[in-house]
Amino acid sequence: MFSRPERIEPGPGQESVWDYPRPPRLERVGDRLRVILAGETIAETDQGYRVLETSHPPVYYLPRGDTRQDLLVAARGRSYCEFKGIAQYWTLDVGGHISEKAAWSYPDPTPEFRAIRDFLAFYASRVDECWVGDERVLAQPGDFYGGWITSRIVGPFKGAPGTVGW
Repeated sequence: MFSRPERIEPGPGQESVWDYPRPPRLERVGDRLRVILAGETIAETDQGYRVLETSHPPVYYLPRGDTRQDLLVAARGRSYCEFKGIAQYWTLDVGGHISEKAAWSYPDPTPEFRAIRDFLAFYASRVDECWVGDERVLAQPGDFYGGWITSRIVGPFKGAPGTVGW
């Protein structure tokens, strides 16, 4: 039997991921978002969204129009999210520097997530840098969910080994 870990109490200006809803909620982001690989800015926007789901750091979605299309290569494979639908994956190729399945998108999301149709989410662990405003993010533990950890959130965070049952 899996037991839920103790929620960390958020400090001033922080959120606990244990206060996020399930099913997840989509909300606009006011901060500038940036993704960098091999010295190139892959994406930069102030028109992003974040998805908030219980126990997960937020997943940030950036508009395709604010992403370097010339660096994206469609990757094999799909996955299914019960809330958002079927995800498509993208590999990044920056002058021969390849990052396999570094991003994903929802070409035909469920009605609740229609706003992020064709937006891209990036795994912080598969690029060199991701930024929310002036803060460089940390990658969510594990390599499945793709959340971005900033000083504005507290966990513990799902994703590391042993957290599947949370």
